[in-house]
Amino acid sequence: MPLYRPSFLCEDDPMADRLTGLDASFLHLERSGAHMHVASTSIFEGPAPTHEEFRDHIASRLHLVPRFRQKLRFVPLDQGRPVWVDDPYLNLDYHVRQTALPAPGSDEQLRNLAARIFSQQLDRSKPLWELWLVEGLDDGRFAIIGKSHHALVDGISGVDITTVLFDLDRDPEAHSAPPPPWLARPEPTDLQLLQEAVRERLTSPREIVRGVRHALRGPRKVLRGVGATTKMVGAGLGAAPHSVFNVEIGPHRRFAMTQADLDELKRVKDAHGGTVNDVILSIVAGGLGRYLRARGHETDGVELRAMVPVSIRATDERGALGNRITAMMAPLPIGEEDPVERLHVLTAEMGDLKASGQAVGAEILTKLTDFAPTTIASQAARLQPAQRFFNLVITNVPGPQFPLYLLGRRMESIFPMVPLAQKQALCVGIMSYNGQVNFGLIGDYDAMADLESFALDLEEATAEAIASAPAGPGGGRLGRRGAASASSNGTAALAGEPS
Repeated sequence: MPLYRPSFLCEDDPMADRLTGLDASFLHLERSGAHMHVASTSIFEGPAPTHEEFRDHIASRLHLVPRFRQKLRFVPLDQGRPVWVDDPYLNLDYHVRQTALPAPGSDEQLRNLAARIFSQQLDRSKPLWELWLVEGLDDGRFAIIGKSHHALVDGISGVDITTVLFDLDRDPEAHSAPPPPWLARPEPTDLQLLQEAVRERLTSPREIVRGVRHALRGPRKVLRGVGATTKMVGAGLGAAPHSVFNVEIGPHRRFAMTQADLDELKRVKDAHGGTVNDVILSIVAGGLGRYLRARGHETDGVELRAMVPVSIRATDERGALGNRITAMMAPLPIGEEDPVERLHVLTAEMGDLKASGQAVGAEILTKLTDFAPTTIASQAARLQPAQRFFNLVITNVPGPQFPLYLLGRRMESIFPMVPLAQKQALCVGIMSYNGQVNFGLIGDYDAMADLESFALDLEEATAEAIASAPAGPGGGRLGRRGAASASSNGTAALAGEPS
């Protein structure tokens, strides 16, 4: 008995499998070296499972994330947003891959491999995800590099999927029943896709009115929404300062990893005020200032601008795919060298932004893209990178604060990998996991050839922030990935840098 009825769109909700305007915008932005997939590099204690064990494990959980069985179909003549349809040729041997590092299997070799995998665009004719099983890490460890298109998943949703695919216990209870049988629904023809898009276009005036009412919800929220949208647009229309990070990029990437201790950052927050997110943004600002000053750039009085995605995913939406995000434009006082004063400045400015309703305004504009004609939305998305509204993206995703397991092997750490937009040569992804705060740094291969140096600057800024707060029990930072063992080997050796 098939899991799905043989229909490419649900009769009770014909738009159930159509991309939202925000999801579709990530497809429009993907060009000229800017790949719009998100990824992560997860490191596990060994020994590694076989490829067959890993593939079969994913197959046993795939029914929990059915979107991973689907691919995109594009509407002829660009008359509507693409739709998700079942892939009748789904082949897990294509999506679940295996490779190995040569000896000695260092973290540097893993970073280089992850960067190469991240540099390759996903095939749009297939389901938009890959999982790589990487054997041969030192100390008997292995890694999983997972990659999914941003149109498929946002950061918060991705964390939820991770907790579905992995286990909460080393020896989980055996599933009482095998996964349900699955049969792909027939693919729609081009004519069916076009007919459905035309039908939607004919009903669009009613849908636009309904969508605007839903976005603004009543007269008072209309006024608040208009005001918030005006403030958000006003904050974003001014060009961000010129920086070395805003240059043309190519398709190739570099990847660096570093860690901090979540309890240590909470101690900084408790000592000086603000939130943990404020502390993290202050640390990134400190690292950016160090990086630029070391290269002769003047930073006095300079504030870079970071686009900070904000999740608007409700609790009952966790685990659902698609994007439920908006954004804030956060100032980064890179010219302030004192870590405490920098945190105070940033905390005050972030508080003002939250009070201004900037994120609410961005959410309203995001919702309205669902009702813009497809060709207009496409052109609008393509124009965004032409304007330097921000200097870089900083995304902070709260991950599970408990250990995860894969086939009985504990996940040691997980590092996010966030895509670069056009003329954005640096991106900082942050994910907390089991008491860690893990920084995944993505840089353009040519423009950020010294990405490892920025990782060191970020570590120094982290150490400064932690040193500014009263010492806690067992204080200190984790530092570079692998620096948990750096007390004996030295951080420089882990990164392959001169001591």
